[in-house]
Amino acid sequence: MDRLAIVVPCYNEEEVLKIASKALRDTLNDLIGKGKIAENSYVLFVNDGSKDKTWELIEEEHKEHPKQIFGVKLAGNVGHQYALTAGLLTAMQMCDMSVSIDADLQDDVAVIEEMVDKFHEGKDIVYGVRKKRDTDTFFKRFTAQSFYKLMNIMGVKTVYNHADFRLMSQRAMVQFSEYKESNLFIRGMIPLIGYESDCVYYDRKERVAGESKYPLKKMLALAFNGISSFSVKPITMVTGLGVVIIIISILAAIYALISYIAGRVEPGWTSLILSIWFLGGVQLLCIGLIGQYIGKIYIEVKHRPRYNIEKILTDK
Repeated sequence: MDRLAIVVPCYNEEEVLKIASKALRDTLNDLIGKGKIAENSYVLFVNDGSKDKTWELIEEEHKEHPKQIFGVKLAGNVGHQYALTAGLLTAMQMCDMSVSIDADLQDDVAVIEEMVDKFHEGKDIVYGVRKKRDTDTFFKRFTAQSFYKLMNIMGVKTVYNHADFRLMSQRAMVQFSEYKESNLFIRGMIPLIGYESDCVYYDRKERVAGESKYPLKKMLALAFNGISSFSVKPITMVTGLGVVIIIISILAAIYALISYIAGRVEPGWTSLILSIWFLGGVQLLCIGLIGQYIGKIYIEVKHRPRYNIEKILTDK
């Protein structure tokens, strides 16, 4: 029988952790009762440097359910993508498959059974995909759709309406561990593995308790990180913009020369100043964009650890 690990990154989730623990344990017990997973399957909570009582609650849950609730305490807050990676790589040697899910339970735990079924059918990766976004605000829906479309334009391979709710086989996790970069965008990395995959579809729920840990600022940062980590098209676009500006400048020079010959030249302080400001702004934008890429190179070449594990709670 195959052992399942449910990996749950947590940051300041004291309000929802007990609820999530029970829901996920119930899911495990249901699947064990149906003979679909091994009895030693477990939930692995990853504490990402929480400032509240999240880790204390994880320890309590582990004491009450030592065979089903495991924990990883990271030494400081490193961010969702790193915390999820820490959980997957910790669980990798202790399971046959893993399901990653957020602690807020907005992703439907009921479809985990369908994911497991597809694993038994031979799928190495099963993506949890939202059916629709009717519950989102117009702004949230617009930005999310724009995000996926922009990723596609930039050549980043992603699964539409999929975040980080997915099942991975052990060999898929082992292959994922070979991706050593520090600038992580997991939902763009997993499709690169190339193993046989499938999707399950579900309706996303309201958050059970607490507040979202992914405000607009973090979402925009994740989007930019995904684009800059997987595509050099922005730099190519900067080059194209430079060519367009040169062409416009040549045409403007020809027009100015013709106007001079025809005697229609008049002082144009406003147009001159606006042109200088425009070109200056474009140059600063281009320099800043290139600087972002150079900054990523700087981070990568240092080869610093992506995270540090302070403590691990298992059944051993």
